[in-house]
Amino acid sequence: MDTNEKKPLQKVCIICAKGSLEDVYASLVMANGAVMEGIECKVFFTFFGLDAITKKQMKKLHTGTVGNPAMRMPGGLPFPTLLGAIPGVEAGVSAMMRSQMEALDIPKVDEFLEMITAGGGEIYACKLAMDMFKLTKADLHEEVLDVLTIGQFYELADGDRTQIIFT
Repeated sequence: MDTNEKKPLQKVCIICAKGSLEDVYASLVMANGAVMEGIECKVFFTFFGLDAITKKQMKKLHTGTVGNPAMRMPGGLPFPTLLGAIPGVEAGVSAMMRSQMEALDIPKVDEFLEMITAGGGEIYACKLAMDMFKLTKADLHEEVLDVLTIGQFYELADGDRTQIIFT
């Protein structure tokens, strides 16, 4: 057997800990891409990432404008952090991002969750974060399979050719 033989990725476990529009979508796009490639996928939402799977919050995700060094204005100029503190700017930037995503036919969060699970992916919530934010499973989108401790999630990440991605 050739010891240099390339072995494809078999499983990806994605941890989404941030609730901004761009961070949640990074997790969802990677998860959806994994299931489309036939890679076993498990997504674990913790801390503010729970907003993506909480029924009351998932349609209210926003783009962080203050302290975001990658934020750009039209034309590629850096976005002055001070502008992000002005009332309404963050909502406007978030609406613009949603509009651009819609123009590119990027699914909404709930649609992405359905696509991921339909493709065999699994969605989980973090027990510690759920307890901290006083949430119950009933508060979560129906595609969430279970509420797990991080130890239980790590058990799901076992096996060769597994990657854990933290977003």
